[in-house]
Amino acid sequence: MAEMVATRDVYGKTLIELGRENPDVVVLDADCSQSTRTAWFREKYPKRFFNLGVAEANMIGVAAGLALCGKIPFASTFAIFATARAFEQIRNCICWPKANVKIVATHAGISVGEDGASHQAVEDITIMRMFPNMTVIVPADGIETAKTIHWAASFHGPVYIRLGRAKFPLIFDEDYRFTPGVASTLFEGRDATIIACGLMVSESITAREMLIQEGIEVGIINMSTIKPIDRDAIIRASRATGAIITCEEHTIIGGLGSAVTEVLTEECPVVVKRVGMQDQFGVSGSPRDLLKHFKMSAEYIVQAVREVIGRKKRQ
Repeated sequence: MAEMVATRDVYGKTLIELGRENPDVVVLDADCSQSTRTAWFREKYPKRFFNLGVAEANMIGVAAGLALCGKIPFASTFAIFATARAFEQIRNCICWPKANVKIVATHAGISVGEDGASHQAVEDITIMRMFPNMTVIVPADGIETAKTIHWAASFHGPVYIRLGRAKFPLIFDEDYRFTPGVASTLFEGRDATIIACGLMVSESITAREMLIQEGIEVGIINMSTIKPIDRDAIIRASRATGAIITCEEHTIIGGLGSAVTEVLTEECPVVVKRVGMQDQFGVSGSPRDLLKHFKMSAEYIVQAVREVIGRKKRQ
């Protein structure tokens, strides 16, 4: 059984590595440092940690100022607060001037669990991918999380990285190399292709194993970079299998599913099914129960695959 790791935990550990490697790395938080794991950086480098309190817009403004002074700020809080409360400051203080700020938001998606709808960010990818100059990344596991955090520190420009609270399986080994804007093909397939991000990649792998028992072979693409999206990978998959399923722990409106279908409608139209939140808010419950409740778990991905294959055959 694959090791279960929370991406927020990996973030906290990776920040300590960055702090040791680069004295210009600074960390900001909005009074959530125990939950976001930035408290681990504070313990090691207290003079380079700034708690801005429950004032997310101010945190983003301070981060922009630190970036203009030559620092590499990582600003963190829950995804719902990082994106919704600080919308204007992200737009005008970070994206417009291309400030070198990294927004690493934890507790994204419905896997936040029992905290309920108020804390379950299912719109944040939509918000962040609309901003010019913003790179948007949703790592598939803990190993990819560490790679993306290191990459973000070396890249000059705005970056949004979406992390979770719950533990989910490791997919990659330590030799994995993250390349921004380039998707990773985990499996080839002949009948359909699943394009997924975040914890939905591991759900898709489980779904693939279930489908093999039915004689159905699906490819799986880990689309961890939502913006800039890997257009070539999407086009190749659509031409190879003629059917696409997108899977995201996020609303299907404006997220990964929308980004993929935007490419397909312009380049290579095929049958598509988007698995994700269907224009609704979350509810309180365990992460596993919520994935099932909102029809996003592996068994529902299996149903989506069957549906698109059936539609493809009827064309």
